[in-house]
Amino acid sequence: MARLRDCLLRLTVTIRSLLFWSLVYCYCGLCASIYLLKLLWSIGKGPAQTFRRVAREHPPACLNDPSLGTHCYVRIKDSGLRFHYVATGERGKPLMLLLHGFPEFWYSWRHQLREFKSEYRVVALDLRGYGETDAPVHRENYKLDCLITDVKDILDSLGYSKCVLIGHDWGGMIAWLIAICFPEMVMKLIVINFPHPNVFTEYILRHPAQLFKSSHYYFFQIPWFPEFMFSINDFKALKHLFTSHSTGIGRKGCRLTTEDLEAYIYVFSQPGALNGPINHYRNIFSCLPLKHHMVTTPTLLLWGEKDAFMEAEMAEVTKIYVKNYFRLTILSDVSHWLQQEQPDIVNKLIWTFLKEETRRKD
Repeated sequence: MARLRDCLLRLTVTIRSLLFWSLVYCYCGLCASIYLLKLLWSIGKGPAQTFRRVAREHPPACLNDPSLGTHCYVRIKDSGLRFHYVATGERGKPLMLLLHGFPEFWYSWRHQLREFKSEYRVVALDLRGYGETDAPVHRENYKLDCLITDVKDILDSLGYSKCVLIGHDWGGMIAWLIAICFPEMVMKLIVINFPHPNVFTEYILRHPAQLFKSSHYYFFQIPWFPEFMFSINDFKALKHLFTSHSTGIGRKGCRLTTEDLEAYIYVFSQPGALNGPINHYRNIFSCLPLKHHMVTTPTLLLWGEKDAFMEAEMAEVTKIYVKNYFRLTILSDVSHWLQQEQPDIVNKLIWTFLKEETRRKD
């Protein structure tokens, strides 16, 4: 009887795995077909415009604004990779480490770099493969284990053993994983618009609306084609993400200036600049769900109600995975790009959380 039960359990796991990967590959094919039709439509309307790309040799002045901090580099001994980051605030103060999302880079934290330098050593990192940080060629170099180790090694290289960790979007995913795997490294955890990783993987399989909103996760599994689609029409897709009515910044808050937008396009228009960021996504389905998933760090989760990519219900469910103080704040009429769209409100909420005395839940 016990042997039969074990066989049935293994069979159930195998069937679930087959169904999961069938869903992944079928949806990859569907997304690829949709984007191929978009490409053909664009070529039909104007082939010259479709393949036009403006050369951008010099960075916009905003990327060298001294009020944002100092550009620094550190080479990690074990991986051999050189990481770029922008740092401000006095050395020796508590460390606040900022992890950006996609398609972003250190500059997405410009409002927080200025705000928190009075009491923290604030470091906005370019993640592996992004911006001026080295970008390994092979997708295997972007597994979640590698990304987690990067953050641990950065902390060691900066001379810190712990930090206030803040992550947005994909950076939020990495922040959750750091808090799970290395809780002693995180004094307080702040995540913006990304649920606990297990909530994400479970929710996406049960809710078709979230499956649709996360279509880019599946599209990005395809080699080279996503990078190409981002680059056509002089990076029109990138501009659309940040400026369109459906997905962009600035419904009621701060809008990206022309120079801000040009900063993003400049970074991602450099040769090979999209390969690393998209490779981050090409390992996700083999790494989730997590075996160890509980968070024991005081946690603040900030969420934009009008996020075009994430259902707000996932934020509510996340609290079951935090075995410590947990606060959720959902901001109405705010998009996915929370810390850029409503920086004053976000900064105030972060200050409040940082100054609170939090205690572990029983």
